[in-house]
Amino acid sequence: MDRDLGRKVSENPTKKPMKKKRTIRLSCERARAFPIEKALAKLGHFPTRSTEKEAWFLSPFRSETQASFKVSKKLNRWYDHGAGKGGNVIDLICLLNNGTVKEALELIEQDQISFSFQQQPIIKEEQDNTIRVTKVMELTHFALKDYLKSRNISIPTARKLIKEVHYRFKGKAYFALGLKNGSGGWELRNKYVKNSSSPKDVAHINNGRTRLIITEGMFDLLSIMETNEKLGLEYDFLVLNSTAFVQKAIEIMKGYSCIDLYLDNDATGKKAAKNFMDHANNSVDRSPLYADFKDMNEWLMSGAKEANGQGIQDVFLLPQKQSCFAPDGRKENKK
Repeated sequence: MDRDLGRKVSENPTKKPMKKKRTIRLSCERARAFPIEKALAKLGHFPTRSTEKEAWFLSPFRSETQASFKVSKKLNRWYDHGAGKGGNVIDLICLLNNGTVKEALELIEQDQISFSFQQQPIIKEEQDNTIRVTKVMELTHFALKDYLKSRNISIPTARKLIKEVHYRFKGKAYFALGLKNGSGGWELRNKYVKNSSSPKDVAHINNGRTRLIITEGMFDLLSIMETNEKLGLEYDFLVLNSTAFVQKAIEIMKGYSCIDLYLDNDATGKKAAKNFMDHANNSVDRSPLYADFKDMNEWLMSGAKEANGQGIQDVFLLPQKQSCFAPDGRKENKK
């Protein structure tokens, strides 16, 4: 009997750790099912756009004006396009709080009474706040043509890149100039609206060239093309659509021998330009061309193109003043 009692006593310590281990594993499984949207809401972050499949947020990791932080509702996973990384809700809480997995689990466990671990249905208000593209066509509407004219962009130049996009937003129909990005979303501009449909991404116009021009927005690129119509024969183009995509752009840059940067003359643009030049010694900051203006389009609208004539066009094609390198680092000899 004593032996039986002794056996029971000795077995108890082995059973308790097993039970504890099973509880921890279950806690992790439940934690991963905790809706990321709910966790972000608890921390004061709400989507700028939401659909049945995904939600887009301003990144909780930095200051930005256009959403680059995506949450997949189906997978309950997040991805920060600006930082180039993502994960589950545990990963997110660890990063936001600079803590451990154990601490993240404790935080989620504290909230499990107020939050359900079931994904909540999308409310109608969120759906109404989503941009839904209904039609894409060639540029024809007179109002959009007038808007382009006010920005000193000709219709032939615009039609090389831009479409007329019709969409619905908050139950109403709208139309705008549209530049399609690499993930199928649209940058939308008209006289009254600056908006974008999800997913947010860069727009990489690949003409099969070894040189690349990088701009922040669609009107910067249109302004460059308006200044020199031959650029499409010499360059590929990359429109960031948000400086949150600098890291993604750096990866795209790696395949080019020459990179010209036409970024905004503000703190954000200068920071992005420095980042690019730090990563690629074959990149050149072209912002001195429009040093007295915020960006290329403002420079173009000021009449600088006409004032400077052919000399300005030559700025865009200066092989004798710029060292070009092949993707493997070898210096190229330009004729």
